[in-house]
Formats: sequence, C-alpha cells, structure tokens
Amino acid sequence: MTIREVTAALEQFAPLALQEGYDNSGLVVGDYDRRVRSALLCVDVTDSVLDEARELGAELVISHHPLIFHPLKRFNGRHYVERLVERALREGVALYACHTNLDSAPGGMSYRVAEMLGIGELSLLSRSRGADEPVGFGVVGSLPAPMAPEAFLRRTMERLSVRCVRHSDFCLPQVGRVALCTGSGASLIAAARERGAELYIAADFRYNDFMEGDGRMIVADIGHFESEYCAINLMFDIIRKKIPTFALHKSVNSRNPINYLV
Repeated sequence: MTIREVTAALEQFAPLALQEGYDNSGLVVGDYDRRVRSALLCVDVTDSVLDEARELGAELVISHHPLIFHPLKRFNGRHYVERLVERALREGVALYACHTNLDSAPGGMSYRVAEMLGIGELSLLSRSRGADEPVGFGVVGSLPAPMAPEAFLRRTMERLSVRCVRHSDFCLPQVGRVALCTGSGASLIAAARERGAELYIAADFRYNDFMEGDGRMIVADIGHFESEYCAINLMFDIIRKKIPTFALHKSVNSRNPINYLV
C-alpha cells in the first residue's frame, strides 16, 4: 500500500486545507508513492519513537505534531530536529503529520476528549474564520449532571492520565457546562466564557490567563501532551475504519517531554 493511500484516510477525515497557516501538516519526509507495509502512530517524532519504528519494521511514522515546524537552513546535526530528519532519511522512514487539521475537523481532537470525559450535547467553541461548515477549535457541552469542580477535574486526571492540573479558584460550587480545547487554548478563554461555560479546560496558560474567568468561570490547564495524547487512538480509528487490513501500531514510546516533581 502506498503512503498516499494510507494518508488519504486521514485527509478524508481531516483535509490538509483545514490546517492553520503556520502549520506544517502532511508528508514532512518521504514520497507519497512509496509502498509501505506498516505505520507507527505517535504524538511527537523522537529518537525513541524512531527506535520503535525500526524494531517494528514500520516504514511510516504518523505523528500529531509535525517534526519540522520552522524552516531549516542547514543539516549539521546540532539541533534535534535536524538530527531526527537526517536519521529518518538515513533509515528510510517517512514522516507524516496530522496536526491542526485534526484539531479543527468535525469530530476531531476536542470532540474525542469531550467524549472521554462524558461531556455531551457538543457544539463548536470557535469556528474558523471564513468557514461555511462547522470547522474550528474547541467544543462546549454539558455534563449529565452537575459536579463539584474538583471532582470533575480529578476524574479528568484519571481518564486522561494527567499528573498535574493548574487551575483558577473554584469560584462555583458545581459545574455543568464545560468547554475544552486540546493543545494551546488560551486564545479561546473569552469564547468559552461567552458561551456560558462554567469550566474551561485546555493547556499552555500563562499567569494572567487564570484571571480571565473573572469569577464566572473556572480555568484549568491539564497540560499540552496530556490533552493531545488521544491523537494516537483517534488516528488509529480513522485509518482502521477505512483500511481494516493495514498494519498499524500505537507507539508505546510516545511520552511527555515535560516531567513533574510531585
């Protein structure tokens, strides 16, 4: 099967045209017409992931985050991106990324996390500019029954394997309407508040972002990797549905680059 045939399943669900202008989704290293026998799914391309691909004999690595995000001017191995690109080329491993197009596609990343957390009656939190269809970032919905915010966040920690949550004051005794956005979501705090969310979950918040709830909404940062680890299972399900016989592997070496002292 060619790389084009494998990635077409992803692109049918999350067209590359949906990616943000700053993004670099698609085939980052390799040839679309090359035939491959299996693929490895991960969040980030790292040495340990490439080790895993070599051990599995996977000629294609599909990541959520693109390895090459900014233009490369030289290949002298002094930066980890250059070194990993050189290694992929040397070992004959193609690299493909499904990033902001997977974030913004209907039924994409935020929908998957909301489903894992038991949030229903979902609607898009922020529609992409100029989009005629429900394409954009984040979701907002309702819990089956209101919960104490700490109890809900502890359930979130358990279901998403989150080790640490940074949050604003628990300004409400219970929350029933919850908004979330996978990955960096500080830019949607105002949208969540305007849509009546009582709790907003995302990642990469700065100090002042925790004040933006303004006593009406709890703001919680669960971590970038933790909010996006679901990409592996989501991409697996998308490809498996279209190509049930193709060999797919979920990376066991895809890990958070951030460590916590607890």
